Amino acid sequence: MPDTSDSKIVMADALTFLLHNQHAIGAAIDEVTKWFSENGVEDVALNAIMAMETLDTNAKAIGDAITRLR
Repeated sequence: MPDTSDSKIVMADALTFLLHNQHAIGAAIDEVTKWFSENGVEDVALNAIMAMETLDTNAKAIGDAITRLR
């Protein structure tokens, strides 16, 4: 894709949708994590928390990329 203003907008828009998906997945994992914790499945809850931390880290990177593109 050429490095034009239009292509940057398209890439930023696509990354924005991915970022929204990151947030939705994080919210779903958070709900499941709460259920695991409340039902005595602490090992699984800890794994889910680590997955959420990865999503948060990646969401930050995606947000930074969107800002640079816009």
